[in-house]
Amino acid sequence: MGEEETKASEEATKTADEEGKVGEEEPEPASAKNIVTIEDAGPCKKKVAIEIPEETIRGATDKQYNELRREAVLPGFRKGRAPRRLLEKRFGKETGEQIKLKLLAEASEAAVKELKVIGDPDIDYEKIEMPAEGAMKFDFEVEVRPEFQLPNLEGIPVNRTKLEVTDEQIDREIEQMRKLAGMWTPREEGAVEVGDQVIGEVGIKAEGAEEEEKLGETQIFVRPNGFVGAVPVEKLDKLLVGAKGGEKKSTTVEVPKTYVREEYRGKKVDISIEIKDIKWLKPAELDEAFFRRAGVEDADELCERTQDGLQSHLERQSRAEMTEQIYKYLLDNTSFDLPLDVVAEQAGTVLQRQYVNLLSRGLTREQIEEQMEQLRAGSEEQAKEQLKTFFLMDKVADKLEIEVTPEEINGRIAQLALSQGQRPERMREEMARNGTLTQFELEVRQSKCIAKMLESAKITEVEPEKKARKARKTKKGSKESDKNSAKKASSTGEKQAKKGKTTAKKKTEE
Repeated sequence: MGEEETKASEEATKTADEEGKVGEEEPEPASAKNIVTIEDAGPCKKKVAIEIPEETIRGATDKQYNELRREAVLPGFRKGRAPRRLLEKRFGKETGEQIKLKLLAEASEAAVKELKVIGDPDIDYEKIEMPAEGAMKFDFEVEVRPEFQLPNLEGIPVNRTKLEVTDEQIDREIEQMRKLAGMWTPREEGAVEVGDQVIGEVGIKAEGAEEEEKLGETQIFVRPNGFVGAVPVEKLDKLLVGAKGGEKKSTTVEVPKTYVREEYRGKKVDISIEIKDIKWLKPAELDEAFFRRAGVEDADELCERTQDGLQSHLERQSRAEMTEQIYKYLLDNTSFDLPLDVVAEQAGTVLQRQYVNLLSRGLTREQIEEQMEQLRAGSEEQAKEQLKTFFLMDKVADKLEIEVTPEEINGRIAQLALSQGQRPERMREEMARNGTLTQFELEVRQSKCIAKMLESAKITEVEPEKKARKARKTKKGSKESDKNSAKKASSTGEKQAKKGKTTAKKKTEE
């Protein structure tokens, strides 16, 4: 270092020592309390106005530059010796932005700490400027959980229906098993019927879109409430039933304002379908191959196994009915509003919760998907009801001090994995990966709340609306039972199938 550079460095060090007393411990920067005002801005919304005093800004600025001075290295100055005026000149813009963001984040977080917020505050940080002098003022709106009073949670009136398995239920269940194992078969003649699968060239044009979106050949299941692509269509069956191959069908639907897909939410959508192919579901035969897949020896054992499964299902159904009565009691005796944007934003979460709920009831993936499609196409009121139920049960859990331990979650996952034929650790990893683990934990907590309220509920046993037939009593190896079971189970759909070729097929036809 030359003589002139040495002299400049010594001069700079002397200046730094005089200005900042470098080497001595800096006093704690002064600060003052923020001025916070919270007002109602609509249902489940609060407007938060914050004023950060000049004293706090100055204190935060001093602290930031004190930390920067200890770490910064400038040409001609030893580490920790650079004067503040040079630091401000070199790092002023970047440091000022850091100070502003830190003050805004700390102030907003402290302001909403006591509020039960939904999501993060909507703050446009770029539009807020830190003043050269005086206080920094800003405001924002935040969505909060609704405020309401819970009704009495003890002595809730609940009806429990006396349910028993009937022959008809067994037959319907076996018929459903045959359909699940069936094959989609081209419909050689005739027109589209309810339950068919249509393959068609699909075009979709949402309101405001410049061009029609071509989906190409698309599978469409003909149901009262179905989907064309990702667009929910009410009365889809009325649009397609009776149509034949080569025909073109078109319609315009109004997508609910709470629909999950934002590109269609609340818009009118034009749909065109050119039918290319029609298929009907041919149920599987009740033959030896079917029995092997079901893990039984014959139709009689299949009936016994089905009856046991249905009995367990009815017990779950009874519990589900009582649960719905608890929900209805809470909804009927509690009133609060929800803003539309909250309903729309939470629609995905509601659907996820419903998926977990259906999964925990032991439904097959096909049954779950069918119900989820109907749920996706549900009205705005249904979405609001689901959200209200969520908020109600969350408050019930707090009032009843219901919590869920990690051991309980692991135990429930193990039970679910066993029923699905999976390894518990693999199912947990999958749930964590696809985002359903948190929802599963909420579902477990909610079920514990229901169990607690049912302990003190006033339960009344009632007969079913339609008197069920006496449950079938089967004995393994009974040929007569074998024939009757197979005959009833195979009645639906056999008109479409060929009759009488093998002994096994004769069991399923008459």
